[in-house]
Amino acid sequence: MSPSMSLLRTALSLLALSARVLSTTSYANEFVDPDLILAKNFRNTTVEAQKTILQWADELAAKAPSGNKHDYMSWAPYWWPDCSSVGNTTELTPQQIWVACPYVVKDGQFNPDGRLVNDVGEFEDMANAILYNALAWALDGSSVYASRVAKYVSTWFVDETTYMAPNLNYAQMERGPKGQNGTHTGLLDLKCMAKIVSGVLILRGGKAREWTSEVDTGFTNWTKEYIPWLTSAPIALAEKAAANNHGTFYYNQLVALQILVGDTAGAKQTVAEYFMTQYKGQIAANGDQPLETARTRPFHYRPYNLVAMITNAKLGQYVGYSAWNLTTSNGTTIKDALEYAIAKDPGQEDPSELWQPVVAVGAMYGDPDGKFAAFMSAHAGGAYPADAQFLWNQPFSDSGFVKANATGTSTSGNNVGNKGQTGSKNGAGAVCVGSLGVLGMVAAAAGVLLLSL
Repeated sequence: MSPSMSLLRTALSLLALSARVLSTTSYANEFVDPDLILAKNFRNTTVEAQKTILQWADELAAKAPSGNKHDYMSWAPYWWPDCSSVGNTTELTPQQIWVACPYVVKDGQFNPDGRLVNDVGEFEDMANAILYNALAWALDGSSVYASRVAKYVSTWFVDETTYMAPNLNYAQMERGPKGQNGTHTGLLDLKCMAKIVSGVLILRGGKAREWTSEVDTGFTNWTKEYIPWLTSAPIALAEKAAANNHGTFYYNQLVALQILVGDTAGAKQTVAEYFMTQYKGQIAANGDQPLETARTRPFHYRPYNLVAMITNAKLGQYVGYSAWNLTTSNGTTIKDALEYAIAKDPGQEDPSELWQPVVAVGAMYGDPDGKFAAFMSAHAGGAYPADAQFLWNQPFSDSGFVKANATGTSTSGNNVGNKGQTGSKNGAGAVCVGSLGVLGMVAAAAGVLLLSL
């Protein structure tokens, strides 16, 4: 840990601010522009988000991949056994149920035994660990974070004794007497490839010594084997054709991986395909997403697909394809879909599912009437400026929860340009956790992090 980071944490402790800490959040998906992160032109209101990223990187290190050799496998989450026609005279064991009973879909209802085979959970933990440790390395500069990323990528994709086979033939398998076969919905399990690619691009662009050519080449070679499966296997093509969030997330995955292997032209063509096909039919004239509203939990599925749409737009922006103002067949945009979603009563659902799309859309389209900031203030209060994604979805109002502005600028030598938006409506200076001088760091801690109750 750098001396300045140690002093920052000491200052935070002395200021009694460390109690307001967010638990680790696994966003449905995200693509973080590596150039934006490496430029380190962070607004001073993002210091709490930077602190959260460092915390989450350490927390996720405790969920490191197990290293077991395996074909990727998961069970379909919404499928439940119907044993009424089996004719058993004694109680069936779980193992007997899995093979003897037909399975039926109960949309939106998770079968708890589905996580007995938890490759999907482990993959998600790994993707989050890669993203947040790469971000932490960019903020703090510690080799510990970069080494973790290299280890996780090597374990899952490179090491001959532990790597995952480059296919999803056994993902979201349907159990029952007809055998256990992977389904097209299993492609959704790897939607967070965009997070992994974000992390790798940060280490590549920042020339982290721990990100070796061996690991980089190994992961690239794995991806070059996986992409042909992703673009030709029948279950993969069935997922690509899905009109709802499944199809949207498919494009997240493929575009991100094409970027990873350097196929910028292919990535641009693929993201354009999404916006010319599925996207055209996903948002109604009133901003609703009918295919998500038709599901059993519409308040959940609307932001779920919104995150996937936003991720495709971010990926497109990175490769030079402008999608933010593209309209559907009904003349609507991503912004219209968000405005419809935030107007709905969450009921028993968690309004925090909308935090990520609200801040991302507000940062991109602007928030002239303050409706997005008002939503965040009402539903998240002072917590949202500390949410990790508040760092890279900028500029966005902090609703006055960060009461003081610290001065200071990033002095990083890793500036490689910023494809994202820069500048601040508040006229605030940039603060980078790992690059301020010692006195500047303490001043930043004392000035920026005085939050309102």
